[in-house]
Amino acid sequence: MFISAPAALLSTMSMLGIVLTAGSLFCASRPPASQQTDCIVRRVVDGDTFHCRNGPKVRLIGIDSPERQQGPYGVRSRQALLRMAPPGTEVRLEHDVALTDRYGRLLAYAWIGNTFVNEALIGEGWAVLFTVPPNVKYAKRLGEAQNKARARGAGLWSERGFDCLPVDFRRGMCLSRP
Repeated sequence: MFISAPAALLSTMSMLGIVLTAGSLFCASRPPASQQTDCIVRRVVDGDTFHCRNGPKVRLIGIDSPERQQGPYGVRSRQALLRMAPPGTEVRLEHDVALTDRYGRLLAYAWIGNTFVNEALIGEGWAVLFTVPPNVKYAKRLGEAQNKARARGAGLWSERGFDCLPVDFRRGMCLSRP
């Protein structure tokens, strides 16, 4: 039997990560096993993409990093992910609604221990928020990390590295390349 809780209580429960199931209350620190997979990093492509040893190419959800063709910004963003997840690193991949993108890459939020890699890359100023519905589970959290990084001039924010956002660069909308 399901008993409806007031919206304010559900909102608070959601924010705190508390889940009510089969009459017991517990803290949900990890998603269900069906929503996660493990990966050993084989190669880092750029600041938001890497390959796993077991095959899949992973595109991090909710973030966008400068392209390799964006000169030093793309290089620095890739180096940041490489520092966090060098080859051989075990990464827990958490999935959202859409599992792959139009290029066949596995879409995931990455965790190394308790570190939320997607958030760390934004929070340190190496990537920007890039929300593509329906994968919006952590959009608010990633947006808050970006606001803080931008305000303190972290990473590429201090170098004007996001004057031409990666999405605009890919669309050819930037006046000049770095």
